[in-house]
Amino acid sequence: MTRTPRDGLPFMKMHGLGNDFVVVDERATGPAVDTALARAMGDRHFGVGFDQLAVIRDDAEADLALVFWNADGSTAGACGNATRCVAAREMARRGTERLTIRTERGLLRAEVRDAGLTAVNMGAPILDWRDVPLAREVDLLHLPLDGDPVATGMGNPHCTFFVTDAEAADLAAFGAFERHALFPEGTNVQVAHCVAPDHLRMRVWERGVGPTLASGSSSCAVAVAAARRGLTGRSVRIDLDGGTIHVDWRADGVWMTGPTAHVFEGVWPRGAA
Repeated sequence: MTRTPRDGLPFMKMHGLGNDFVVVDERATGPAVDTALARAMGDRHFGVGFDQLAVIRDDAEADLALVFWNADGSTAGACGNATRCVAAREMARRGTERLTIRTERGLLRAEVRDAGLTAVNMGAPILDWRDVPLAREVDLLHLPLDGDPVATGMGNPHCTFFVTDAEAADLAAFGAFERHALFPEGTNVQVAHCVAPDHLRMRVWERGVGPTLASGSSSCAVAVAAARRGLTGRSVRIDLDGGTIHVDWRADGVWMTGPTAHVFEGVWPRGAA
């Protein structure tokens, strides 16, 4: 990404398990992204198309900072797969195997793993109703909603439904809970079933996006919810529509490990937003 903003806005297209992103490096361009631009680039018919847009910025304490936008122009506090994608690219560029990244979630750590995989520590799960956030105090392990879901915060709010068969579930019907009054900021929604004590099948409805092939923060939330319900241990394989990710809830936070892909680079024309 070497062109200047006068030529247009350079960007990268990346994905993690089909969860796709546009990445803009504001360290090179200066301030560039706003709500209108996020919406325009996020349109899959008239723009580039993405599940989230990740903006790279400088940070005084971390190697870099990331800010996330959804395709509808809203912002997101966390995006695990985008964090892994940017971390993989940046570590390769720097020739290092570790990286620190500042997000709204806090200071995250990324590491290179074997077989070309990238791991990110997404921090400790948020298990207080005020901080998820929820509209009122309830039992996070058994929300007072049809389907008996679990609420978990991972920088974004998450609502997880454990079902008999995630593949047969009507994801759009569950996705209607995205804007339930119990979640004042909306929520990501997951449906999942337990394959084995260390194996889950999950599908995702992302806040501000809709159905996605994968979601890193959702994977972390589902792993935490399953462990807290006693369905699995704290280290699990999760099969999503776009592939497989591994989540390990440790004492130092929730680590997720999976593949990343750089698809192409382009330049968004000036005045296109």
